[in-house]
Amino acid sequence: KETLNLNFRKNSFKKNEFYALVPISYYKKPKKYKVIISYFKNDKKYFKSIKLNVIDGAYKSETITVSKSKFKPNKQRIKRTKQEYKDAMSVYRSVSEKILWDEDFIYPMNSKITSAFGTKRVYNNQLKSYHSGTDFRAKVGTPIIASNSGIVRIAQNRFYAGNSIVIDHGHGVYSCYYHLSKMSFKVGDFVKKGEIIGLSGATGRITGPHLHYAFRINGIQVDPLQAIKILNKLNN
Repeated sequence: KETLNLNFRKNSFKKNEFYALVPISYYKKPKKYKVIISYFKNDKKYFKSIKLNVIDGAYKSETITVSKSKFKPNKQRIKRTKQEYKDAMSVYRSVSEKILWDEDFIYPMNSKITSAFGTKRVYNNQLKSYHSGTDFRAKVGTPIIASNSGIVRIAQNRFYAGNSIVIDHGHGVYSCYYHLSKMSFKVGDFVKKGEIIGLSGATGRITGPHLHYAFRINGIQVDPLQAIKILNKLNN
């Protein structure tokens, strides 16, 4: 019964080709979902129905211990985190109609992945959640680069994510870089692929220094490494 309306967009890399990005939420139950495609031909509108098979991600599980000051909420912290979430979602749900990248996406750093997207997490034996991004091993002060060109929409210290840079690449695609010790760009700045956007750190709710790397497509969190692989197919 839940619907998501998406537009086809012209593929800038190939002639006479259009695409639509259909993000699948971590919480979607594994089953077949109906996708309805509408298009015009000879000034007449047509509809085509196809099935999209969502399979189980088979994600791993891990237990994490954090300090009580970071874990136990209070009224002030709840108010802050709710506002930060609201502000961020207003960004993620907005779509820049212009595509802002013209090359393949790259990883934000060359390092070992310490925690994959989708990992089930238990905090202090109480809070159950899932890992919404990919963690890269990074000691404090390691340069972090932009995965692709775009406009900075968030450059802010947040309770959970710490110092955060979020880049809008256009067409509903956002890349996110969390727990930074230094941010080198501000909201509204245009960043080129490969530019150093900041330094890794240990800010926010965190057990040690690393880079948390995340992706949003049309407002929904997706596996950033899988997203890169799919987006790069547009140019290959």
